[in-house]
Amino acid sequence: MRRRTLLGALAVSAGSVVTGSVLAGDAGAVGRRGPTGIPAQLRIATGPPGGVYRLLGNALAEVLRPRLPGTRVSTIETGASVDNMRLLAESGTDLAIASLDASVAGLSVGVPPDLTAVTRVYDSWLQLFVPSESKLTSLSDLDGRVVAAGAAGSGTRFTVERLLGIAGLHPRLIDADQSQGAQMLAAGQVDAYITLTGIPTPAVLDNLLPHRSIRMIELGSYVDDMNAHFSGELYTPATMPSSTYQGVPAVATLTLPNLLLAQPLLSADLVELVVATLFAERARIGRQFPWANRINPRTGIATSPIRLHPGAVRYFRSVKV
Repeated sequence: MRRRTLLGALAVSAGSVVTGSVLAGDAGAVGRRGPTGIPAQLRIATGPPGGVYRLLGNALAEVLRPRLPGTRVSTIETGASVDNMRLLAESGTDLAIASLDASVAGLSVGVPPDLTAVTRVYDSWLQLFVPSESKLTSLSDLDGRVVAAGAAGSGTRFTVERLLGIAGLHPRLIDADQSQGAQMLAAGQVDAYITLTGIPTPAVLDNLLPHRSIRMIELGSYVDDMNAHFSGELYTPATMPSSTYQGVPAVATLTLPNLLLAQPLLSADLVELVVATLFAERARIGRQFPWANRINPRTGIATSPIRLHPGAVRYFRSVKV
């Protein structure tokens, strides 16, 4: 029953289903190796437009291609964490980015089975935006309001539903990826916009700030309850710096780690190459995503309770972490 329940929670809704050609296509790519143990294809599940998963996944693919000349390295657009976990479970991808809470929820009931991590990458920040002139001042004010709350199948929606359950609130949640949610708030189509992603969030910079004066609502007071209810120190209190978005004051919120995950059947040589490339190319990746410069082996090894892939273990031992 627990497995069926979580499978339902991790299922992809009609609005965010990855195309059947991806799911039914080259599902055997993980097991088909060339003479060097490198697959003919390497697929990376990323995220929706306007989010950091998309930027990071595309940048990772770009730096991997020269190092894997015999491999077709491709990315898959998804709703984000929950979609990506489903793809891993169905062998629809080889690598995927996912939030730690969605990963742990899947691990607890074996969805997907034998989950492994390549590295911890960066932390997402839970950000709740309202227009500057809005009368909404706290999370409780969202009850009954219309809120853009992440794409179906996203880590944002997964974490937001947890938070609202803890708070006992029932806003009307609208399916919207980062770009869509920012555009809806800018156009006055929703009362609030909430997203869980890296900062500064591209969608906020491109689709919201140029069109609307905004402020953020405090969420940090819910960290203890979230950790207590979900049995672990997954969520960390943090203060969003005032320098993140011009004109938006600092605010207390929570952060959550993101992991780069891998199919356990990927060769150790390949996974070691992936993680070594990620750290070696931090500066190049950071041109698109500034927080990539904070990715480093000392924090990268911290993926517990998701176990590291043997190739990742080999890498971290080689750099003496």
